Amino acid sequence: MSSNGKQQLDLFSDSEALWKKESSSDGERKYNFETVSGEKVDLLYYPEKPNGEFMEKISFPGQYPYTRGIHANMYRGKLWTMRQFSGFGTPKETNERYHFLMKEGQMGLSVAYDMPTLMGYDADHPISEGEVGKCGVSVCSLKDMEMLFHGINLGDVSVSQTINGPSIVLLALYIAVAEGQGVPLKDLRGTLQNDILKEFIAQKEWIYPPRDHMRIITDIIEFCTDEMPQFNTVSISGYHIREAGSTAAQELAFTLLDGFCYVEHAIERGIDIDKFAPRLSFFFNSHLDFLEEIAKFRAARRIWARHMKDKYLAKDPRSWKLRFHTQTAGCSLTAQQPEINIARTAFQAMAGVLGGTQSLHTNSMDETLALPSKKAAEIALRTQQIIAYETGVSNVVDPLGGSWYIESLTDKLEKEAEDYFEKVKKIGGVIPALEEGFFQREIARSAFEYEKKINENSRIVVGVNDFVKEDEEIEIPLMEIGLEAEEKQKKKLTELRDSRNQKKVDAALKRVEETSRDGSNLVPPIVAAAKEMATMGEIVDAMKTVFGEWTETPVV
Repeated sequence: MSSNGKQQLDLFSDSEALWKKESSSDGERKYNFETVSGEKVDLLYYPEKPNGEFMEKISFPGQYPYTRGIHANMYRGKLWTMRQFSGFGTPKETNERYHFLMKEGQMGLSVAYDMPTLMGYDADHPISEGEVGKCGVSVCSLKDMEMLFHGINLGDVSVSQTINGPSIVLLALYIAVAEGQGVPLKDLRGTLQNDILKEFIAQKEWIYPPRDHMRIITDIIEFCTDEMPQFNTVSISGYHIREAGSTAAQELAFTLLDGFCYVEHAIERGIDIDKFAPRLSFFFNSHLDFLEEIAKFRAARRIWARHMKDKYLAKDPRSWKLRFHTQTAGCSLTAQQPEINIARTAFQAMAGVLGGTQSLHTNSMDETLALPSKKAAEIALRTQQIIAYETGVSNVVDPLGGSWYIESLTDKLEKEAEDYFEKVKKIGGVIPALEEGFFQREIARSAFEYEKKINENSRIVVGVNDFVKEDEEIEIPLMEIGLEAEEKQKKKLTELRDSRNQKKVDAALKRVEETSRDGSNLVPPIVAAAKEMATMGEIVDAMKTVFGEWTETPVV
């Protein structure tokens, strides 16, 4: 045996021994880890001796480069968090839905905000008319946030907030509620999406110019690193990039580029990478090409680990581990024959699990037609529970690892992502690239090509361009949101403004404006303003006086 071969064998043996030690110490859930037929199932399957690039590219779960997962035991030790995205109407109505979902077995809360909130407008702003509570919950003040989490101890539950443009304000409201409950900030667990870069690239819900938004996000990272060590400060999101029409490789590349951009800004601020990087998380789309999606998740872990270790020189292995939430692909659901969306969602959810996700949201069958009904949301949650407890896929770590096709796909997606990294580097980085419309053009091109294939019937979408039902009638009950939520929110805002101390509100808003200008951390003065009952829209406007607003350069 050559000396190189012996070294590789020794490395393999040492890594195997470490994995066995870690998987043993991690423990297992109380569950019968056998097939339905009663056959014993091993925790992990791997070659008896290293072959080719096994240690460099695949290795063992819980070990660099984490291709097979970030935990030694994965789901044998702990299942993924089943987190259903939910929010509609008023905070009271959404609070009732949260209590229902938690009673049915949901493990974490995920807040969906309405369009006015996402754009930084209060419910009584003229631009909000007709949209309040329609696609999520309306939250305008501390009173609203208190009602949203009424009867829910924030020290006991992980909360994810899908909010970007005004994320610092919603974080402040959340902090104020926790402090009102007597929950120490160090005990808060959850995630703030807070990913403005993908807004500029894909979803288009921004407020301020890119460089000012990056200052705000870096303020959040700095504050939470010091005060909220269990809280994920940015959920770097490829989901919306994919929903906009990107390919899997583009979703992978653009998402990781955004992540690296946040890392670079935090390092430039002087924050220790090994203090903030372990609290960055990711949010990916699980689309319809089952095996490609699994390979995408595996490639993402490998790329992130390598760059964090070799380029950014992080020393703590926790900084190398890419942790991610998955949501099934909303853009793949059809208004035609909506019941078959249950099957689409199940396959997509299975891909997320086989790809090693840490938490999962399954879309409801009716989401192309309306906000999820209570029954549809329950079916979506049950889909995850069937995967977890009935299919057997959670009994084995990375069960598809070593498949020639899966490993080849993983390598291919990794290379395509690295090619995009080089293209963006030549442009000057992420922010110059989005300012000149590079990402937007790439996604538009891919979306056009995909739609062309559907129109030409070279790609079949069941119920849309084949297997069509003529004169179809929708037979499932749909949830409808009327104007009552808007009327209630407007009335509450009037009462709030009449009852608060306006001089204190004005002083608090002035402090937010001054802090926006002097470069100090914005989180503390915004929390103070929230406690004085300044509204979300008023706080956003105070920052607008300094930062202004952003208008995108059209992509042609």
